[in-house]
Amino acid sequence: MFMNKKISSILFLAILSAACNSSAKPDTEVSAISTTPAGTAVNPVTTIQWVDSVKHIGKVSEGEKVEIAYKFINTGSQPLVINNVVASCGCTIAEKPEAPIAPGKEGFIKASFNSKGRIGSNHKTLTVYANTAEAIYPLVFDVEVVAKN
Repeated sequence: MFMNKKISSILFLAILSAACNSSAKPDTEVSAISTTPAGTAVNPVTTIQWVDSVKHIGKVSEGEKVEIAYKFINTGSQPLVINNVVASCGCTIAEKPEAPIAPGKEGFIKASFNSKGRIGSNHKTLTVYANTAEAIYPLVFDVEVVAKN
């Protein structure tokens, strides 16, 4: 049973890594027209540039709450709408901008990680949904939680 969990964990990390490598677009722009299956335009599509999409937090003491912010810029000509941000587990709470981000302006996706009961290496993902051609973006962070003395 331990071996199955270990293999499952390795497989999950490999898939996550491949997904992050293939779809994370730091310092790049993507542009296209969003359409329905019938081919009609849905809403204005814009482009986004992630200033940072990966964070290495380092070591924190168990029970400490870590605040993380990912900076982005609306590089398109339409308002950028962050529709949703989903955290990979309940230990992380994500916060998205409520108002659209105007073209040329910057914004932040914020997250709060609760390290209570999370001793060891932690790799977490936030999935961002936006009105861009590549509508889903993974943001990741890793943190080493050490037991309190």
